[in-house]
Amino acid sequence: MKAILMAAGRGTRISREIDNKCKCTLDIGGVSLIRHTVQMLVNREIEVHIVVGYNKEYIIEELEGLPVTFHTNIFYSVTNSMASLWFAKEALSGDCVILGNADVFWEENLLDVLDSDKRDCIMLCDSSRVEQGDYLFRVEDGKVVASGKALDCKNANAEYVGIAIIRDGMVNKCKERLQQLIEDQHSLDWWEKVLYSMIGERPIWTVDIAGKFWAEIDYIEDYERIVKYMEGRNEQ
Repeated sequence: MKAILMAAGRGTRISREIDNKCKCTLDIGGVSLIRHTVQMLVNREIEVHIVVGYNKEYIIEELEGLPVTFHTNIFYSVTNSMASLWFAKEALSGDCVILGNADVFWEENLLDVLDSDKRDCIMLCDSSRVEQGDYLFRVEDGKVVASGKALDCKNANAEYVGIAIIRDGMVNKCKERLQQLIEDQHSLDWWEKVLYSMIGERPIWTVDIAGKFWAEIDYIEDYERIVKYMEGRNEQ
C-alpha cells in the first residue's frame, strides 16, 4: 500500500496567523501534524510519498529519519494539487493508493475504515459537517453525484474529508485521466477532479465517518480544535 500526501501549497487563508509556516508543520502537542500522519502510516508499513513546494525544506526537516519519498511541485505558486499529483504520478501504481491532504488531521482508526472497504474508489465524507463544511458533497446511494465549494447547503449532505483511496482496479485509469487533464491545462484544479471527471462512467463511492474526529486546517480555529483534541487524548 502507498500513500501520497499533498503538501506543496501555501495555505493563504491561515498563513498570516501562523507566520507563513507550512500548515502541516504546526505543532499539535509535541509533534508536528505531518510527522504524526507519516509516523502513523509508516507504522502500518505503508510506503509514503509527499509532494512538497512552498517552504519544502521545513517539511523535509520535520520528517528527518522517516522513510519518505519526496516529489517537488516546482510550480506550486501558480498551480494546484492536480499538478502536485502529476509530479508524483510514478507513485500511482500498485494495489492500493491513499491520497490525502497533508493539512488534514486524521486518527489511525480511519485507516481501518479505508482498509476494510474493498471497493475500487472511496472518498471519506462527514454527514455531520454540512453547515460549516468547506467543500461539500451531494451523496446518493453512497456515491458522489455533485461536489464543490459553491454547492448549496440545501443540496449537499456531507463534507469531503480530504482523504481518498484508490485500489488496483482503478489506479491505472486514474493515472491516465490525470495525464489527460494536465495536457488539457487543468493544473489549477484540485487533484480530486481526476475522480469527479469519472462520475457517470463509474461509481465514486463514499464512506461516512460522522462521529469520528478529523480536521482540515483552513483556519486557526481548525488548528485549535486539533490541539484541544490531542490534549484530551494525552490526558486519558
